[in-house]
Amino acid sequence: MAEKKKFKLFRNLRSKYRLSIFNEETFEEVWQFRLSRMNVIVFFGGFSILLVTLVIILIAFTPLREFIPGYPDAKTRKGYVDNALKVDSLEHVIAQWQLYYNDIHVLLNGGEPLTGKETTRDTAKRPSKLDLTPSEEDSLLRAQIEADEMFSLSSNLKGLDNSNMPFFIPPVKGIITNRYNPQNNHYGVDLVASPDEVVLAIAKGVVVLSTWSLETGYTLAIQHEGGYLSVYKHNSKLLKRQGEFVNAGDVIAIIGNSGELTTGPHLHFELWHNGATIDPAKYIKF
Repeated sequence: MAEKKKFKLFRNLRSKYRLSIFNEETFEEVWQFRLSRMNVIVFFGGFSILLVTLVIILIAFTPLREFIPGYPDAKTRKGYVDNALKVDSLEHVIAQWQLYYNDIHVLLNGGEPLTGKETTRDTAKRPSKLDLTPSEEDSLLRAQIEADEMFSLSSNLKGLDNSNMPFFIPPVKGIITNRYNPQNNHYGVDLVASPDEVVLAIAKGVVVLSTWSLETGYTLAIQHEGGYLSVYKHNSKLLKRQGEFVNAGDVIAIIGNSGELTTGPHLHFELWHNGATIDPAKYIKF
C-alpha cells in the first residue's frame, strides 16, 4: 500500500500540465506552456541556487561587502596591519633596550657584558680611504698639548679627591654643546667636532663594551685604573673590540651620528667612578 502511494506521488510529479494565456476579449490563446510539478521544483531550486551564488560573489569580490554591518572596511583593515607592524617594532625595541640595560648593569657591577662580543658592521657609506696613522707633526702637537694640559688640570679639579685619579686626555678636540645634567638624565657631555674626527682613549685600560644599540648607536666603554670607566656613544665606526687593551691617546672610534637619541654628528662622552656617574668637565679640560 505504501509503495503504491509513493509510485502515485512520483507519477504526479511527472504529470504534464499546460499553462495557457488567453485574450480576455476574443478568448484567443496568446501563449501556452507545458510543464510538470517536477519542472517547477527544478526551476525554482536552480534559480534559488543561482541567486545565492550571485549574492556570495557580490559580497566577496565587490565593495558592497563594506555596507554590511560589522564587516571591516579597507581603512579598518589597513589600521589592523599598521597596528600589528607597530606592535612588532615595539617588541623589537623593547628587546634591544633590555639587552642594553642588562649590559650596563653587568658592566657597572664589574662583570662582562652579555652581548656585543663583536663590533656590528657599519653599512653606512664612508670615504674609501681613511688614513688614521698619525703624522710626525701630529705626534709632536699631541705631545705639546698633553704637556700644557698637565699643568692646567689642577684648576679644574678643585674640591675633588684626585690622589688616585689617572691622567685623562680629551677624547676629541671639540665644543661642548650639552653639559652634564643628571637631573635631566644626561650623564655626560656632548662634544661637537669635525666630521670623521677620530675619538681617542682618555687613558690606558681595557675595552669592556664594543657594540651597537638602537638608542646610542655604536657605543664603546673602557675600564681604567682606579675604578674609572669611560663611555663613548653615537660613533660612526668602532675601531676596537671587546677585550682589547688600549693606551692613552689610541684611536678607538670615529665620531658620528648613530642611534635614535642624537640630533647631529657629535660624541656623547660619559665618565663613571666606582659605579657612579661624574661630571667629565671636572676631570678633563676639553
